[in-house]
Amino acid sequence: MSLQISILTPEKPFFTGSADEVILATETGEMGVLRGHAPVVTGLDVGSLLIRSKEQWKAFAIMGGFALVKNNQITVLANEAETAESINVEEAKTNFENAKTNLENATDLKTKVEANFTYKRAKARYQVVTRKA
Repeated sequence: MSLQISILTPEKPFFTGSADEVILATETGEMGVLRGHAPVVTGLDVGSLLIRSKEQWKAFAIMGGFALVKNNQITVLANEAETAESINVEEAKTNFENAKTNLENATDLKTKVEANFTYKRAKARYQVVTRKA
């Protein structure tokens, strides 16, 4: 028996499938989920969500939300989600580099907060699209 995972966004059910392992980007760091995991509800940070089925990994960029793990089922409620295949590599690289520069150059608090969110989003998209299987 494997894990059942559903990723839901406000627009639509985004992904449904089974997995042997799931790695979530939570607000307190990465959390791995295997079969038999204790029940938990956790906030998701902007980052990558990785799903392993057999020896194949699938990567998604998740833009925050929540995850419920219970009875070998994972339900992810994401603000936004993207597949690696839907992201243009060169655009992701350019956006990541620009966001990093903007974050480094931010001076006031408001600009730093906005630049940090943009950086995390660009980093998640770039990591997902350049991830090596």
